[in-house]
Amino acid sequence: MPRINLLPWREELRQKRKKDFVTAVFGAVLMGGLLAYGYKLTVQSWTSAQNTRNQILTREIAELDQQIEEIDGLENQKERLIARMQIIDQLQRSRPEVVHLFDELVSTLPEGVFLTEVKQNNARVEIAGSAQSSTRVSALMRNIDASEWLKNPGLDVVETTESGPGRNAQFQIFAEQVSTADDSNPELTQ
Repeated sequence: MPRINLLPWREELRQKRKKDFVTAVFGAVLMGGLLAYGYKLTVQSWTSAQNTRNQILTREIAELDQQIEEIDGLENQKERLIARMQIIDQLQRSRPEVVHLFDELVSTLPEGVFLTEVKQNNARVEIAGSAQSSTRVSALMRNIDASEWLKNPGLDVVETTESGPGRNAQFQIFAEQVSTADDSNPELTQ
C-alpha cells in the first residue's frame, strides 16, 4: 500500500485556521475599536448638544432674571406712585378743611370772646384769646363740642386778669379738627 503523507496538508490546514483566527481576532478588535470610537463620538455629540442647551438655558435664565429685576423695579415705582397719588388725593380732599375750620371758628365764637392766636398741628387746633368772663369760654367750648368740624375740646389755661373797668379771662383751649377723609362722617363729604 502506498503511503500518503497527510502532515503537510494538516499543517497547511492548521496554518489556515490560525490565519483565520488571527484575522477574526483582528477583525473583532477592529470592530470593537470602531464601536468604541463610534460610542465615544456619540457621547461627545450628546455632551456637546447638552452643553449647547445648557448655555441657551443659562442665557434665558439671565434674561429672565433681568426681566424680574425690571419688574421688581416697576413694582417699586408703582408703589411709590400709588403712595404719591394717595397723598395727592388726601391733600385734594383736605383742601377745603381750612376754609371749614375758619368758618366754624367764626360761627362757634360767642359774643364777648376775642381770639388772639390759632395754631394747628396736624388735626389738633390750639386757640388762644380773651373773653369777658370764664362763662363765655365755657360757651365757646360747648359750641366747639356741638360743631361738625371740631370735636373733643379741652381747656389748657384760663386766667382772669383785671384790665380797665372789668375783668377779662385769658384762655388757651384746644380741639381736634374733623377731617373730610373720615368716611365715618357722611355729612362732611357733601
